[in-house]
Amino acid sequence: MVLTIYGVYRSRATRNIWLAGELGIPFKHVPVTQPYRPHAAPLHSRSPEFLAINPNGHVPSIDDDGLILHESLAINLYLARKHGGPLAAANVAEEGQMTMWSIWAITEVEGKALEVMRDPKGATAAIDALKAPLAVLDAALAKTGHLVGGRFTVADINVAECVRYASAASQLFEAAPHVRTWLAACHARPAFKEMWAKRDAEPA
Repeated sequence: MVLTIYGVYRSRATRNIWLAGELGIPFKHVPVTQPYRPHAAPLHSRSPEFLAINPNGHVPSIDDDGLILHESLAINLYLARKHGGPLAAANVAEEGQMTMWSIWAITEVEGKALEVMRDPKGATAAIDALKAPLAVLDAALAKTGHLVGGRFTVADINVAECVRYASAASQLFEAAPHVRTWLAACHARPAFKEMWAKRDAEPA
């Protein structure tokens, strides 16, 4: 059975679509939009049809041969572990590091980075709050250019997708040059470019 990914491109489903592209996983895409963007897809996340998949009413979700999972970063960790290869953990220590960085991205970066994305000029408090975590990330990337195992992994995807929201605050990245170089390298990957082109083609 083919993997099904629920969620429009202009949502956190991009994380799962990017990873699927990296791993070469074929998937069925079911566009499900947020309720405030009803024009973007026939289904929205509070519709009865989607609530039967995810009663939380948020995208993305996946159906992998009957296994239903929610939460974009957890989905990526699962898919990487299932399909293996260099993006997945090579051992239990790497698995712990990948989980750590994914949770770190949610707790330390994503919320404030979203504030920057929504209001780049007015989010001064959020920008200030992001200086410390981006300094932590910069120091980690200074070692090998990646987060786990000295190679590009699912951890890079998960963290990059949270950091991306703060891209409008250029001063943050001037102070964190390793983060700036790493994020540009992540976004130069063919699987990211393919996903982003489809995102750009989707109704705003």
